[in-house]
Amino acid sequence: MTTAAGGTAQAGAQPPVLTVFVGLGANLGDRGQALAQAVHAMALLPATRVVQVSSLYVSAPVDAGGPDYLNAVAQLETALAPLALLHALQAVELAAGRERPYRNAPRTLDLDVLLYGDLQMDTPELTVPHPRLTERAFVLRPLAELAPQRVGPAQLAAVADQRIDRQQSAAVWCPGVLVSGAPSL
Repeated sequence: MTTAAGGTAQAGAQPPVLTVFVGLGANLGDRGQALAQAVHAMALLPATRVVQVSSLYVSAPVDAGGPDYLNAVAQLETALAPLALLHALQAVELAAGRERPYRNAPRTLDLDVLLYGDLQMDTPELTVPHPRLTERAFVLRPLAELAPQRVGPAQLAAVADQRIDRQQSAAVWCPGVLVSGAPSL
């Protein structure tokens, strides 16, 4: 049996728990509430734990129209396989009223798998690392807050012209999940 990380597992063995980073965004409705509810929904996913979340950031839409986005990044530990996690995140989006009328449409909630351990995969359904991860300040800035070793100065410099403003710490916008250390769920 092949594991999500590309290794082999023996029958009956527990799947590996991997560190995953998920991008959160919303630009319709009560954006802050949508992101906080999404974090709590991710904490309820099977074999998944929210480790920490970034501050909230406000950013202008990139390659799209509509109101400004609220963005954040969540660090998870999960034993879910990549596609199982993707499908679970899509169910959270759907529960938040997400519609997909066209590419880059405004949205009530957007959850993107940014990094799944050190896995690299490219399928019609999921590409990891996220294909536009290094092109978006609204991903790199909150990711650098949680995992500075994953974001280099050159990557941040490349998106320095994109408007993004830090708004609230995680302790304010998502009480119950700490910015660093263990979550208090």
